[in-house]
Amino acid sequence: MKFKQCQVLRLRAFLSCVLRAFCGVVGSVTGNMPLAKRGAKDTSNLTPDPKGEKVQQDGAHDVSGLMALDSSGSEKVRSPRIQHKYETIQVATEDNITTITLNRPDKKNAINMTMVRELIQALEEAGRDDSSITVLTGSGDYFSSGNDLAFLLTIVAGEPEEQMEFSKESIKFISAFVDFPKPLIAMVNGPAIGISVTILGLFDVVYASEKATFQTPFSKFGVSPEGCSSFTFPAIMGPSKATEMLLFSKLLTARDACALGLVADVFPDKTFHSDVWKRLKDYALRPKETLALSKQLIRGIWKDKLHEVIAQESECFIRTLATGGSLKVMERFLQKRSKL
Repeated sequence: MKFKQCQVLRLRAFLSCVLRAFCGVVGSVTGNMPLAKRGAKDTSNLTPDPKGEKVQQDGAHDVSGLMALDSSGSEKVRSPRIQHKYETIQVATEDNITTITLNRPDKKNAINMTMVRELIQALEEAGRDDSSITVLTGSGDYFSSGNDLAFLLTIVAGEPEEQMEFSKESIKFISAFVDFPKPLIAMVNGPAIGISVTILGLFDVVYASEKATFQTPFSKFGVSPEGCSSFTFPAIMGPSKATEMLLFSKLLTARDACALGLVADVFPDKTFHSDVWKRLKDYALRPKETLALSKQLIRGIWKDKLHEVIAQESECFIRTLATGGSLKVMERFLQKRSKL
């Protein structure tokens, strides 16, 4: 009996070492911190979360923390819970799935600076919680109509300092998707426009309702592509098709987007949420640490390149804003829309 107990203790010690080693890989949000440093137990950078528990500010995620176990050692399915109160989004966790919902239906889920900052925070929290996967979707009829033009107009007409601040927040926003440590899935419930389309290339899986459409009218508004699409779209659909979308604003149906590889599968609109959720619940039952590590194998090789692309796109976007053409186009568009 003592011999068996000794074996069990050794096995537990071995598994503990393996998990600590995994922490460095799964917790690598920036991809720049050495593994030894990520695994170090430095409590100086720990701060309390809203529940009073300690979490790491440097983005390290303990794989053992991803596993929710009951007293019998089996995985426990979490009951639905709201994680945080937000103004422009909703966040809830159910069945080991964290769902982030864009929640400005009266504005077609247009993305303003408040939503940008709230999405950054929500993604950081979802990366640390005990869910297996994270989902982004929209409330109402639209997935998102892209950047809020009224807000963007104030940036275009603003001082260079305001434009630089916008650029910094935009870089943080796109980086939050690039660095997200778990499987990230988009449920595109309706039309997607602009940046809400371009960030889809950073998701691990994209599912769409048959009513969804995809369009990137950047050149119409005198701005350049964003969301790493100048890199991800040619890689996904080829340079020619990517150029049709990003330069010439070609509208894609859900079936078109699926044929090009931007979307993994298309579902009937009436059963979209139930059909996708059935798949997600099955995905969420799989070992969390395996899903996270496997994502790193698939996506990790491109992280440094994607961060370079973010910086290049941001610089180009600000340069196009500075030309003045964008201001006139946006003003005309908003005036025309206000008369409708």
